Amino acid sequence: MLKKILLGLFLLLCTGLVWFYSIGQGWLGSDWQAAPVTGGPRLQHSSVSEQSDNIFAEQQMRTERYDTPQVLFGDLHSHTNYSIDAYVFNTKAVKGGGIVTPADACDFARYCSALDFWSVNDHAEGLTPRAWADTLKSIRECNHAAGNPMNPDVVSFVGWEWSNGERDDAPSHYGHKNVIFRAWEEGQTPTRPIAAAPSYVLGKVPSVLLGLFSLTDGVQAASDLGRFIQESNQTPVCPEGVPANELPADCREVALTPRDLYRKLDEWGFDSMVIPHGLAWGTTNPSTADFRDQMDQYERRYENLLEIYSGHGSSEVFEDFRRFDPSSASDDICPDSTANFTPCCQRAGVLAQASCDDAESPECVQKVEQARADFVKKSGQKGRTLFPQATLDDWAGCGQLQNTFQPASMYVPRMSAQYSLALGFDEDGSPKRARFGLVGSSDGHQGRPGSSYKETDRLLYTDSKNLGRESGLTDFYRPDKESGSFFYTGGLVAAHTQGRNRDAIWDALSNRNVYATSGDRMLVWFDLLNGPDGTVPMGSEVMLSDTPRFRVRALGAFEQQPGCPDYAVAALGAHRVQTLCGGECYWPGGDRRKVISRIEIVRIRPQVRPNESIAPLIEDPWLVKECAADGSGCVMEFEDAEYGAGARNALYYARIIQEPEPLIGGDPFGCEYDAQGVCVKRNYCIGESARPDDNCLSVAAPRAWTSPIFLEYY
Repeated sequence: MLKKILLGLFLLLCTGLVWFYSIGQGWLGSDWQAAPVTGGPRLQHSSVSEQSDNIFAEQQMRTERYDTPQVLFGDLHSHTNYSIDAYVFNTKAVKGGGIVTPADACDFARYCSALDFWSVNDHAEGLTPRAWADTLKSIRECNHAAGNPMNPDVVSFVGWEWSNGERDDAPSHYGHKNVIFRAWEEGQTPTRPIAAAPSYVLGKVPSVLLGLFSLTDGVQAASDLGRFIQESNQTPVCPEGVPANELPADCREVALTPRDLYRKLDEWGFDSMVIPHGLAWGTTNPSTADFRDQMDQYERRYENLLEIYSGHGSSEVFEDFRRFDPSSASDDICPDSTANFTPCCQRAGVLAQASCDDAESPECVQKVEQARADFVKKSGQKGRTLFPQATLDDWAGCGQLQNTFQPASMYVPRMSAQYSLALGFDEDGSPKRARFGLVGSSDGHQGRPGSSYKETDRLLYTDSKNLGRESGLTDFYRPDKESGSFFYTGGLVAAHTQGRNRDAIWDALSNRNVYATSGDRMLVWFDLLNGPDGTVPMGSEVMLSDTPRFRVRALGAFEQQPGCPDYAVAALGAHRVQTLCGGECYWPGGDRRKVISRIEIVRIRPQVRPNESIAPLIEDPWLVKECAADGSGCVMEFEDAEYGAGARNALYYARIIQEPEPLIGGDPFGCEYDAQGVCVKRNYCIGESARPDDNCLSVAAPRAWTSPIFLEYY
């Protein structure tokens, strides 16, 4: 009898494994593709009375001139379910967002976030020829629906993300870069994307595990996912030694280094740009990464812009800290803490000391030193296993950059924007500089570009995952993953253009006449007033020996009203406004703008010697102006009398700070403070402590970052 029971259980187990395997293999699935985009443009769906108040009306209905100066807002980093990680994240088990296609992203950009331009950038490592063709089809439809090509309601660009993932080898980890093309018409874009690896890491998940998604998402949805992953895995790698424009369309083209990528883009010959992002993210980059090691691969003709802020946080500031001491001959040296960073090996010593009866005893001192050394030997977060009973709050935010605006998790300081801009030499000591313009974008994996217009739906507008008890994934949640609390609604890129068409936008991006925002649509101008030929804008390079004079002007973003305008409801319908937009849209009400509270100027004087220390070259802030709290904006004029005397190159950018307000992840640590303003308890927005309806709001000050003005002394 027992043998029959065991045999029955064995057969049942085998049947279950075969069932889930068949689902994960996609045998029961089908190829999903984007539905047609919703007809447009926006004002086609507006009433006459609404058009008179619509913020787009003046620009949209202009018919005689198309070269009017204006500030346009966009998102150049958006993923759909054609990114395999986005496909997995949007399952009900993980997030519950559902399938999102490039057509959905188009509709969101047009009707929900009301962007002026955007780009789709799915991961090239997982894209298949069919998925790429479907993406191009949707982008062409989106632009066709935009109205007059010289004055469209939204410009949709197409590209992909090149994601180098050699995380454990810092010198060969070239990070993540978005490739974007100026054109989208047939014959003016590559027939396939160019990947950084033959396959995407999430494409290697065992089929049985993929099949388990059917328990929450249903057999059809889970098998569709399995089918897409199998389709991606079975895409053959293109042969080597053949020019990119001569390769067959049905293979995966691979460029292992940025230099290989640029060579292949040259072979295609299409106008394109490459935008690095996520440089300071310790979640995807080696903790020892240093942009100096990548300078030999930097090509300014492609890499003219840098994504300084996204839904994964800010990569702006350089803090001179290390997680271990590379100058020591011993591997067990724990570096000192700084004002804004505590190495977790130092915190391990604090936890060890707390277990002592006498903290001053020689035995306790030895215990503390041993705990620090043991933590360093464990390497990274694995050292936390030395104290299995310690909570995240016990670790007190160690390993994270603190006391700064929405930082990237596990911050890598020598990949930050400030550090990169301060470098003057590559790793071999040869002169080389990166001159980046600064942009923001969302990097959202929900197919919802520009989702930063309201802080109302954490799961829909950010990359936060639902990993609490109700998701069924509690057992997979690891308590050292506070990085899940470092997700934000994302940023935007603002472009000073001469018109609304794609060429006007592309020219502004190419000239670096752009700035980044943390999501709000502030209006910012930053000019050098006394260039050799007069006033020049942000992003410019100027040969100058005189004392430079500058001006910054800034206006706060419009206040938002709840809900969505009539044109969105008329175009999408009430149900889709709820499911796609989350029931909320970009919808400014009246003329009231938020207050600009201050303007900060950062001065960086790049290296003039290969071994020159970086930290003293970055003056942040160098100048500060407090602004009137009347909502009228702020103007700051200043000069640098030290420039000529210093006789060296310099760059300047402005950081504009808006009045504080509740933001999703405004404080990723979720701090509770004592009377002295010290964080005494942390409440990370992760796991069971983060309910799906909890937006984890904390007060923080939105901001904008201008592209630098680069002065070359002569």
